Amino acid sequence: MTALRLPCLKLPTEATRLLLARCQTAVTVLCLLLLAGCASERSGAPYSINDSLKANGKNSRIDIIVLHYTASTKPSALLTLTNREVSAHYVVSDDSKPVVYKLVDENLSAWHAGESSWYGRTFINPRSIGIEIVHPGWTRNSDGDSGPSYPAAQIDAVIALTREVARRHGVAAENIVGHSDVAPLRKQDPGPAFPWKKLAQAGVGRWFDEAAAAKYQAEYVRNGSPDAGWFQKQLKRVGYSVPETNYFDANTLHTIAAFQMHYRPESVNSKPDAQTAARLRALPTNGSGL
Repeated sequence: MTALRLPCLKLPTEATRLLLARCQTAVTVLCLLLLAGCASERSGAPYSINDSLKANGKNSRIDIIVLHYTASTKPSALLTLTNREVSAHYVVSDDSKPVVYKLVDENLSAWHAGESSWYGRTFINPRSIGIEIVHPGWTRNSDGDSGPSYPAAQIDAVIALTREVARRHGVAAENIVGHSDVAPLRKQDPGPAFPWKKLAQAGVGRWFDEAAAAKYQAEYVRNGSPDAGWFQKQLKRVGYSVPETNYFDANTLHTIAAFQMHYRPESVNSKPDAQTAARLRALPTNGSGL
């Protein structure tokens, strides 16, 4: 009689055992998810959430960054910004090693800009990030005094923080502004001592084409500065809110001063002179800003 041969059964290898274990784990997780869904339905929820699909058509709600100064000491600023009806997302201290205080999550609105406008968008709190910088402030004067300088370490911290926020939300360079830019009739912070040019050189914010500005200034010195209507149109082109009255009314002069605090800080005098006109003309913009 011929002996019956049975097929040889091989024991599973270590790799096979690991694969089986992973499969069992996956099945267990799937069962738990199904049970969780059933439990949610049993608890009375009228719908279930499926977040497995993601849309491509989206962007951040944030498209403006507004820089402020506190006009106070750090303790006073932190007390005000945490206990009153005013706030900011961040506060950058003036310590030798600056501390950045995060007071409001970026997905929430902070109450920092108030009545404001930029590129025709008004009341910009819901679409902006507010950064307060501890600084004693500046008093308007006629002798060209820019007020106390900002410590280098503090400015380095502001640059790093602003760059990170801008990258997270895709904020354009022309939408990194001062409080005085978005509220020129009410505010003058961060003041003429704030080094906007240094920020722009570090890739944060915008600056004018200095070679073009020198050429335009020579032209305006020869031929005279542009009229009020030109200044109003150009200020609107670069983002400011200004009425087109075709004469140098108080609103227009305040707005010229705000432009000077940002781009001609060595002389903030509200005058529509040749140098101001040249720098305004040489300031780049995409035309819409937002």
